Amino acid sequence: MRKNRLFLVLSLMVAMALVLAACAQPTEAPAEPTKPPAPPTEAPPPTEPPPPPPTEAPPPELGSADHPIKVLFVPSVDVDFMIAGGDLIEQALNEATGLFFEVSVPTSYAATIEEMCASPDDTIGFIPAMGYALANQLCGVEPGLASVRYGWNVYWTEFVVARDSEFQTLEDLEGATWAYPDAGSTSGYLYPMSIFNDLGLTVGDTVEAGGHPQVVKAVYTGEADFGTCYFSAPLFPDRTWTVDDPPDVPDELVDECGLDEDGKLYCGEVRVLDARAAISAESPDVVQKVRILALSPEIPNDTMSFSPDFPDELRQLIMDAVIAYVGSEACDATLCNEKFYDWTGAAPIFDENFDGIRIMMEQQGITLENLGE
Repeated sequence: MRKNRLFLVLSLMVAMALVLAACAQPTEAPAEPTKPPAPPTEAPPPTEPPPPPPTEAPPPELGSADHPIKVLFVPSVDVDFMIAGGDLIEQALNEATGLFFEVSVPTSYAATIEEMCASPDDTIGFIPAMGYALANQLCGVEPGLASVRYGWNVYWTEFVVARDSEFQTLEDLEGATWAYPDAGSTSGYLYPMSIFNDLGLTVGDTVEAGGHPQVVKAVYTGEADFGTCYFSAPLFPDRTWTVDDPPDVPDELVDECGLDEDGKLYCGEVRVLDARAAISAESPDVVQKVRILALSPEIPNDTMSFSPDFPDELRQLIMDAVIAYVGSEACDATLCNEKFYDWTGAAPIFDENFDGIRIMMEQQGITLENLGE
């Protein structure tokens, strides 16, 4: 009985504790202390605008030491001699104009034309008539001067053969081995090809000799049956050669041909100026070994031409300097030498002077792309 009462009392106490716990108000957790407000930040100082990018320096002026005028010569004759004379030409033109020049000899006629077009505003090229016509067609190269040689503003192709050969006419060259200087040569290639086409003549093997002296050498050594190269009229002591005269020296003078004390090629009193003279120093008997079979019609002389955008204000200054240089003794060591271009004068020439060349090129379908094919 006593246990039952104790159990009852304990049960009532537990029940009352549960009721009191259910009625009790929940207490909030104490709030975390608030942080003091951050002090006000200062406004950032104004930033300065970035400096402008540096401007590029202007390109050096054409004709200055940093931007010399390019002068190109086609490799038609003695290339080593031409290169050796480059410094003298640069110096002479600099003294005459106050401008700086850079002379070079590209590897071929085509390379000369391509370089003129690749440098359209700073290049001068000494190029033959067909080279000019091709360059004008390709990029608008313009003529300035043409050469004069011993009073002639034209020249010719000469067909040369061994003196003891049986060739007597151009028709006899059918099937013969032909040496020519370069497919870009007016006298060495364009005119002969036109003549062959007119005659219906087909040559045999061909030798691209690399220059006019090399053509003569190929015939001299027997490498080729005939060659085509430039002809300049001989100088007679008492008269002027005419187109009605035979192209070669008189037969009775052949045995007398050789070099004089100045290294010039003479036959008696007649001075030989055609391409055979170019190898006379190494082969003084060249006239005895090589004769002229025939000549072509007249050809306009080679030019000094300007790249298409060459400054107009510099052209006349440079042309005047070249004309004066060609008239000086200093030119004898370079441009006026027989081993170079043998200029004795220079005169203005104009685009229309090359219309005949253009017609001939069109008839043969010649372009820079198919040159020599």
